[in-house]
Amino acid sequence: MLWTIQTRSKISITQVTDHIINSGQLSHGDYLRLMSAILSDKDITESERNQINRVFDYVQTGRIKFHDI
Repeated sequence: MLWTIQTRSKISITQVTDHIINSGQLSHGDYLRLMSAILSDKDITESERNQINRVFDYVQTGRIKFHDI
């Protein structure tokens, strides 16, 4: 299932993280996309890894809300 989500969309990690930070909300699909990117460790730059970590830090501090729909 994670593979399907990852290949279905051509949206970049930067676009996803920017959208999440600007909206203040993390959807279940975006969560899976980011986790898949980190766990696959393929073609992920240091900058992208930092952006993903920032999103998860914001979730932990309450700055971003996780919506499990």
